[in-house]
Amino acid sequence: MIIRIVKMEFEEALIPDFLNIFAASRKRIRSFPGCEHLQLLQGDADPCVFFTYSHWVSDDDLDKYRNSDLFRGVWRNTRKLFSSAPKAWSLTDQTNVSIHSDTDTSI
Repeated sequence: MIIRIVKMEFEEALIPDFLNIFAASRKRIRSFPGCEHLQLLQGDADPCVFFTYSHWVSDDDLDKYRNSDLFRGVWRNTRKLFSSAPKAWSLTDQTNVSIHSDTDTSI
């Protein structure tokens, strides 16, 4: 599973425009093949900062979304609203990874 986090910053006056874009597209993004979770988060300390947090079955599924007409349309409208360049991270969950070695006795 791939976890994708995208940080976006908007001018305060443009936040309603972004929220409208997200509301209009979230169901289509969430139903895109390979998307298992989609969440929008807003900063507590800075309400102009938003993050999308999504889970994808594989890198291939995320790439198919990023190369889709859906993504291009959403991104074209969203990027006009940014107050600074967005940042994105693709991560894999390491919560259940065992770090034991044969000589490790500190379990």
